[in-house]
Amino acid sequence: MKNIAHIFVDQQILSEEEARWLQQQAVDLEKSIEQAALDTGLISEKQLLGILSDYFGEPTFVAVPERMIDAALICRFTIGYLKENRMVPLNGEHGVVFGICRAETLCRVSEFALFLEIPNYSSVFIPEQECLSVINRAFGDSQEATDVSGVLEGAQDFGTDAFEETLNDLLDDTSNAPLVKLVNMILTQAVRAGASDVHLEPFQENLRVRFRLDGVLYNKHSFDKRFTAAIVSRIKILAKLNIAEKRLPQDGRIALTLGEREVDLRVSTLPTAYGERVVMRLLEKNSRVLNLSELGFGDVDLERVRDITHSSHGIVLVTGPTGSGKTTSLYAALRDINSSEKNIMTIEDPIEYQLEGVGQIQVNQKTGLTFAKGLRSIVRQDPDVILIGEIRDKETAEIAIQSALTGHLVFSTLHTNDAASAITRLVDMGVEPFLLSSVLRAVVAQRLVRVLCPHCKKQYDSSDDCVIDEAVPFQKDEKGEGWRPVGCSNCMETGYKGRCAVYEIMPVTDAIKSLIVRNADSNEIHRKAVEKGMHTLKQNGQIKVLDGVTSLAEVMRVSSF
Repeated sequence: MKNIAHIFVDQQILSEEEARWLQQQAVDLEKSIEQAALDTGLISEKQLLGILSDYFGEPTFVAVPERMIDAALICRFTIGYLKENRMVPLNGEHGVVFGICRAETLCRVSEFALFLEIPNYSSVFIPEQECLSVINRAFGDSQEATDVSGVLEGAQDFGTDAFEETLNDLLDDTSNAPLVKLVNMILTQAVRAGASDVHLEPFQENLRVRFRLDGVLYNKHSFDKRFTAAIVSRIKILAKLNIAEKRLPQDGRIALTLGEREVDLRVSTLPTAYGERVVMRLLEKNSRVLNLSELGFGDVDLERVRDITHSSHGIVLVTGPTGSGKTTSLYAALRDINSSEKNIMTIEDPIEYQLEGVGQIQVNQKTGLTFAKGLRSIVRQDPDVILIGEIRDKETAEIAIQSALTGHLVFSTLHTNDAASAITRLVDMGVEPFLLSSVLRAVVAQRLVRVLCPHCKKQYDSSDDCVIDEAVPFQKDEKGEGWRPVGCSNCMETGYKGRCAVYEIMPVTDAIKSLIVRNADSNEIHRKAVEKGMHTLKQNGQIKVLDGVTSLAEVMRVSSF
C-alpha cells in the first residue's frame, strides 16, 4: 500500500518538502504518519477520513448506526486488541463490516476476517472517538449482563489474587483471577448504574453489597462469608491501605477508568464484629457542572437566586444534610458568574468538580492544610469570589466573615435542617450577631427528591392524598389523578430515575437582620421569612408534586424533620 504521505502529495494536500518533513516528524514522535499529521495540525480527522475514503473507495461513517452494533460480535476480540488496532467489527447487510480509523489498518482487514472465519466482509472509515465509544459500549453491555455471583463458582482459595496492585480500564478485564474479576465487575456495575456509594457489609452468614442510587440504598449482591476477607483485602490493596491492620479505621483512594469515564473512589474501612466494613464514594472526574437553570428552580426563584449570586460582596450559604447536592448548587452558581474579569478561588475537601478558570485548593489534613489555613492564603491571592467547601469551626467562620466585610463574595455550606437554623448555628459557633447581620446575603436550604421514571410512572386517583403544607393546596388535575412510581428495567425497578432539588430560599432582608441582631431563635426567624414570602422546603416540594415531577411520598420522605 502506498505511503500515506505520498497520498497527501497525490491529493495536493502537501508538497513534496512538507511530506518529507511529516515523515521525519513521525519518526521523531514515534507515531504513524497519519497520527503525526493530526498531532501537528496539518490536517483534521474529518479531512483525513475524507481523503482516505476518496483514495481507497471505502465509505465513511461519522456515526455508527445502532443497528450495526452487535456486542456479541465485537466481544469475540479482546478489548485491548480492538483499541490497539483502532478497529471494530460491525453487522452489515451483506456480512461483517470492519470500522477502521486509519489507512494502515486497511491492509489488516483480511487478518481480522480470518480470525472470525467469515468469507464476506467490507470496510468503512469511522472517527477514532466513535470507534472507541462503540467498543466501550459493547464491552460495558457484555459485563453488565454477566452474573457477578457466578464468578465465584468453584472458587475455594484466591491465592495471591488480591495482591495485584494495578487497576487498568475496567472494561479491559482479561484477568482469569476470580477475585480480580469479581471486584472489577462490582465497580463496573456501580459506575454504569450511576451509584454514588458502594457498601460492602459483612454479617454472620454473608457479605452484602449495596449500591446507593438516587440517595437510596438497594441490595445488589450477597456472597458467602468466606470470601469477605479476600474481597476487602483486594479493595484495600487498590486503595493503598495497610491490609495487615484490621483493628483501626482507614481511609484511601482509588483512581479507575471505565472506557472514557474516569472515576475517583474515596474508600473508608471500619472494623465490625464480623469483619471490616467498606464504603466507597464514587466521584466522576468528568462530571458536567450544571447550569442554575437545570437545578429545578421555578422562574421566580431562579431570578431571585441570580440576584443573590451576582452580589458584589457578602456571604451566601447553602444548607442541607450530606448528599443533598449543596456542592452541585454552589458550582452551578460559580459557573453562572464565572468570567475573565473575576478571580474565583475555592478550598474543598475533596474537589468534586473541575471548573475551567477557577483556582481550586484541596484540603490536606496530613500536611496541615486545613480550611482555615487555606482560606488565610486565599485572601492574599486577590480573589473576587471565594468558595469554602464547608464552615466547620469558629476560625473558618470568622475568616469568612472578615473576607465578606473586606469586599469579597463568599459561598459556603452548613449542615442544618432549614435556612433559619444556619443563622443560629453560626451564632453558636461564636460569630457576633451584628457582624453576621451585616454580611449575610441569603441562605438556601435544599434536599434532593427522586424524579418519577417517565417510562413507567402511573396515574392514580389522588382524591385521598394528604396535604403536605396547607399553604399550597393539593390541587388535582382535570382527571383527578396523580402519579406514582411503578418500576421497570429503565429505572432498575425503583420507579424513579434521577433526582432534582427542592429549595427554601431565604434572602436576609432588613426584618431578618433585626432578628439576627436581637439574637432571635430559628423558629422566629423562620416565621418572619415565611411572612415575607419564602416558600418552605415542603411547599416547594408540593409544587413539584403538582407538576408531576415527583411523588407525594418522596417529598414527605426528605422533608420530615
